[in-house]
Amino acid sequence: MSERSASGTNIGTDPTALPTPTFDPAARHLTTRSGIDTEELTGRTFPYQFDRSLVDDVDLLAATPGEDLNWLEDVYLMTEDGVSAVFDRYTNAFLKIYFEIPKGREDEYARKVLIKHLRDGNSYGIWLKHAHAKFAQPELGSWLAGSATVGENWTPPQLAGWEAPIH
Repeated sequence: MSERSASGTNIGTDPTALPTPTFDPAARHLTTRSGIDTEELTGRTFPYQFDRSLVDDVDLLAATPGEDLNWLEDVYLMTEDGVSAVFDRYTNAFLKIYFEIPKGREDEYARKVLIKHLRDGNSYGIWLKHAHAKFAQPELGSWLAGSATVGENWTPPQLAGWEAPIH
């Protein structure tokens, strides 16, 4: 397994082993186009976006809470900026997939990448839960047994020096 630095180069491996991501952290800015991808929000990529073997063992049935598969059945392989991608609802952004996907298994691999992304806690929406969850909930969702709980002690943010108007 290899990781990528913020500059997009591989760490501890041959830099030509993985494709160069389209995201350039040096030019980081939020676009004005209609879609925003995970790389743009976080400023990084994740190894499982480039290496199919890192998601091959994801068991989609085991990752689905309860008997309700509806939410996972609604996850499809899409494209963003001409690249295969899966939509992360927690972030409201696309997670690009750079590895070759076997024909006929497109949605399966989109789901596996998304589950890996959520289980590893890499979803930007999950990162925001620590500060903004207003009620107790599993940090990594019900798809990961034993997930820590966040939102138990939420308090509204206070702007320094601001006081609520007197009514």
